[in-house]
Amino acid sequence: MLERMTFFARLYDVGDNPETGMWLLYATVIVLSIIVFNLGFARKLPLLKNVVVYISLVLGCSVLTFFAVFLPIAEGLVIAAIILGIYKIRLHQAKKEQAKGA
Repeated sequence: MLERMTFFARLYDVGDNPETGMWLLYATVIVLSIIVFNLGFARKLPLLKNVVVYISLVLGCSVLTFFAVFLPIAEGLVIAAIILGIYKIRLHQAKKEQAKGA
């Protein structure tokens, strides 16, 4: 069963220490989801709407955490964060060059 676990599930030792491992995996999925949300989808919202969005995100991550033991959910979030980070950097550079040229 251990060979079927994902990288983060093995890293956090979910097979031998499930309680601590699942909490660490849950925290990882939440942090990565927040990063991906902020890099790709976040808009300026009023405080109450922002709170509702993040509460929904945290609740949705609890379901994703159970899938993350055997499916590469956290690994996919890492890749998405890298790609969106590169996109944001390139966008910022393009806007800076456009402003310099105008």
